[in-house]
Amino acid sequence: MTDEAFHLTPVDVRRYDFGSALRGYDKTRVDQFRDQVADELERLSRVNQELEAKAKGFHEQLRAFRERDKALNDALISAQQLRAETREQADREAQLILREARAEGERLLEATRGEVRRLQVDIDALERARRNYLAQMRSMAERHLAELQSAETASAAPARPRTEESNGEEEHPPVKSPSWLDANVQAE
Repeated sequence: MTDEAFHLTPVDVRRYDFGSALRGYDKTRVDQFRDQVADELERLSRVNQELEAKAKGFHEQLRAFRERDKALNDALISAQQLRAETREQADREAQLILREARAEGERLLEATRGEVRRLQVDIDALERARRNYLAQMRSMAERHLAELQSAETASAAPARPRTEESNGEEEHPPVKSPSWLDANVQAE
């Protein structure tokens, strides 16, 4: 027999009528036993209902826990994938920034080298111009000094007659350049 085929309730036990027979069971004892069985069936039925309610609640909780567990696992997997994707993207961006920085550094370095070369050419040209200027100034100063000495000699000495020893040439003391000009030109 299965539960569904034989379903006995406390009311069924209480209403069941045992037929009477000659020397049958004691009716009072049977009624008393029937009441005890009915009471026990009621108690068991209540306990069963309570257990079924608890079981239903536990099944609901288990379903909710399983849903939460699945949601947490899905969120964890998504977070791990997002972390991996973010890390890969950050690595790619870092590599790109490094390449751009290196290229910019090389460009700036090459521009600086070009500027240094240009400035060196300018410095060399200015140095040559300075040496030429100093040489011209020395030459001009020597000419002016010679002219001044010649003018001083001509105005200081009255016209002397020419002697045979002079061979018609005037005697001039040697021309000496100013010491500051010699120092600048020799430093070159």
